Amino acid sequence: MAKKIAIILSGCGVFDGAEVYEATLVQLRLDEAGVEFQCMAPDVDQMHVLNHMTGEEMQETRNVLVESARLCRGNIIDVARADAADYDAVIVPGGFGVAKNLSTFAVAGPEMATNEAVLGFLQTMRGLKKPIGLVCIAPVLAPKVFGAGVTCTLGSDDDDAAKAVIVMGAKHQACAVEEICIDEQNNLITTPAYMLAGRISEASSGISRLVSAVLERA
Repeated sequence: MAKKIAIILSGCGVFDGAEVYEATLVQLRLDEAGVEFQCMAPDVDQMHVLNHMTGEEMQETRNVLVESARLCRGNIIDVARADAADYDAVIVPGGFGVAKNLSTFAVAGPEMATNEAVLGFLQTMRGLKKPIGLVCIAPVLAPKVFGAGVTCTLGSDDDDAAKAVIVMGAKHQACAVEEICIDEQNNLITTPAYMLAGRISEASSGISRLVSAVLERA
């Protein structure tokens, strides 16, 4: 039976949505493997909108689902309407949208809340024992999905996000940009990507390994 992978996006643009290169690389690697995938995102407003040239906040409102559609040529669904049973695995690319739109990590740190539809989908996948891949900053979701004791990586042990997931009960594993961290018990695969990458080729190496590991387990 053909595999089908879910990709959860968090907007469009590294500073207020999904990291464009990471989202694209995940889709490219799945397509190169001949695997069907479906992008999805929550139908909510972004926390804020940033000018990616200046870093300044813009006085406008954008919708996470609508913005995420830019990254997949419009082929996207509302994650609240997605049935986890229809998918063999799920991958969440990074970008600050994970910390701002899928959760409140950017403002609340370890005390963060998580979008209910996103958390519900991921926890259902966990319950079905299906593999979950979290890229870049997305592993901050891991303690909420799996609970205390889950092992993940955000790259360096010295990173503030890595310290935060430890406070939330996770075990952090330092990891090079081209490597992946696998928590076999929880069927969770994570990689640092742009937490450490300085260029797209560096991000690509770890993401390629993550996608391969997810597909091996799907």
